[in-house]
Amino acid sequence: MLKFGQFIVRNFLNIFVMLTTWIISTWNFDVNFWIGFLLAIISYFPSNFIIKNIQKVRYLKKVGLTRSEYKHIESQLLEAQGELRNLNRNFTKVRSISTFKQLLEMNRLAKRIVNIVNKDPKKFYHVEQFFYAHLHSASELTEKYALLSSQPLKNSEVHLALQETRETLEDLNNIMQEDLHSVLATDIEELKLELDFAQLSTAQKQTSATMRGDSK
Repeated sequence: MLKFGQFIVRNFLNIFVMLTTWIISTWNFDVNFWIGFLLAIISYFPSNFIIKNIQKVRYLKKVGLTRSEYKHIESQLLEAQGELRNLNRNFTKVRSISTFKQLLEMNRLAKRIVNIVNKDPKKFYHVEQFFYAHLHSASELTEKYALLSSQPLKNSEVHLALQETRETLEDLNNIMQEDLHSVLATDIEELKLELDFAQLSTAQKQTSATMRGDSK
């Protein structure tokens, strides 16, 4: 969840540490060129470890999470990526156009929720059940539906199972829409506050302009 910009900064600093190590070892201590080069490469690993941990501590302080909370959310996001890959792999195997559209929408919802939490990990606590249950259920049911729908011969039991799976997937789709709303709830509230503030400021400016006009 550390940002790409942090990765760039970290590696820039690592390169600086490596160059500094090579210069000091070869110039100040008269070390052989290749030994100095080897020491520079070795210095990368402790440098990267230290800088990454400093970045992580600052990041956790910024987002208001403990190290254990961050580690748990990170593992949940990693599992979610696997479930998303499973969804991607299976929904394209469905032959029914209506079910394909349904699963495509579910896939989009799931990706959006995961991306939002990846950018703002604290939002994980608004949609815990999405990660613990909803996404996993969607992945398993999609796999089951893809398997059943690919069978060349379908008896009444298979048709019934397909119908029940479609209905359950529809329910899950609605639940995941609610999950998306939950994860966006704080953003919506913040937007409303910003709009209210902007409208109040505009109204005050208009009132002041009117009063100045009347005074003339």
